[in-house]
Amino acid sequence: MNLLKKYFRKSVIAIILASLFSISAISQAAADGITWTSRTSAADNAWLSVTYGNGLFVAVSWTGTGNRVMTSPDGITWTSRTSAADNSWYSVTYGNGLFVAVSQGGTNRVMTSPDGINWTGRTAAAGNVWRSVTYGNGLFVAVSQGGVADRVMTSPDGINWTGRTAAADKFWVSVTYGNGLFVAVSQSTGDPQVMNRVMTSPDGITWTGRTAAADNNWRSITYGNGLFVAVSRDGTNRVMTSPDGINWTGRTAAESNTWDSVTYGNGLFVAVSWTGTNKIMTSPDGITWTARTSPSNNEWTSVTYGDGLFVAVSQDGTGNRVMTSGVIGLAARTTAAANAEAARAAEAARKAKEQKELTEILALIPKIGELTLSLGETTKSLYSTKCVKGKTVKYVKSGAKCPKGYVKKK
Repeated sequence: MNLLKKYFRKSVIAIILASLFSISAISQAAADGITWTSRTSAADNAWLSVTYGNGLFVAVSWTGTGNRVMTSPDGITWTSRTSAADNSWYSVTYGNGLFVAVSQGGTNRVMTSPDGINWTGRTAAAGNVWRSVTYGNGLFVAVSQGGVADRVMTSPDGINWTGRTAAADKFWVSVTYGNGLFVAVSQSTGDPQVMNRVMTSPDGITWTGRTAAADNNWRSITYGNGLFVAVSRDGTNRVMTSPDGINWTGRTAAESNTWDSVTYGNGLFVAVSWTGTNKIMTSPDGITWTARTSPSNNEWTSVTYGDGLFVAVSQDGTGNRVMTSGVIGLAARTTAAANAEAARAAEAARKAKEQKELTEILALIPKIGELTLSLGETTKSLYSTKCVKGKTVKYVKSGAKCPKGYVKKK
């Protein structure tokens, strides 16, 4: 009985713990991208880009002295790193075990790092104003907003770069990769033509101009859940979406802000802005957007997603140039889930052992009964003479005399 009570009590506890773990995970998933917290940056630099790779968040800046890179394993605690040069670093990405950043000026307008900490300057394909870099299908691709040579460059390793001809000589400011396609957008200020404000390439080498949804200053593009999404600083519809990177549809932003960056993670598109009351907006589908409140009124320039966490950086503010959304990272949740699963497996094994022991005990009960009956019969056969003295009864061996004072009874 005690064994059964213990088994039941531990089963109930295990069910309650599993339920609490599930509720916690659901609550955390619901919080991502919605509730944001200010974080202290490593320095009050003008941070322009942030990415995630190999368990590390890395941000780059266009200001600062010897500290134009900062890194964080969790998006919360940041450490200054020395860039390869004090260039105006505009964009950073991660791919194939390498962080790669590009700059609008300097001698070496590319720098690379295997760990986000130690950086090496690399020679760009041309001395252009490189604004954005991405990685996809084994290739790094960067785009430029100006320059005398090709406004696209590619590299298989992030070190050796080759110039490529863009679809048009526009101000290309953002490039991404998704569904087998590189897609770039332009902020061509003063250009009245909608045509060619988007360009696409299946290989990063040959580019084709595409018609944008509007002649806006498109600032950022991302890909997620089968959809390309771009955001703009101006225009009536400051969001546009495309399932294929070719055909675009204008969408209404949550507010008419100067949207500067967009990313995708955990089933959610998130965009950040320089201006406006609510400088964050989110969308589960890229079409319907909801304004969110930022923890500080900074000029937010870039947002990324990694390890279950959204991280955004800004180019102004005092001691608060980073903000995050998501209390616990995906890696931590995965570890917790693995630990919970191991605990459940151990508990199941323990229960199985107890159940086996209980079954074996129950199986012995009939045998014990049979043994008792057998002993009873043996006792009866050995002590078959009944002797009585008042109310006291004693048995003696067959043929033996009763004790003094006792009378033999049949």
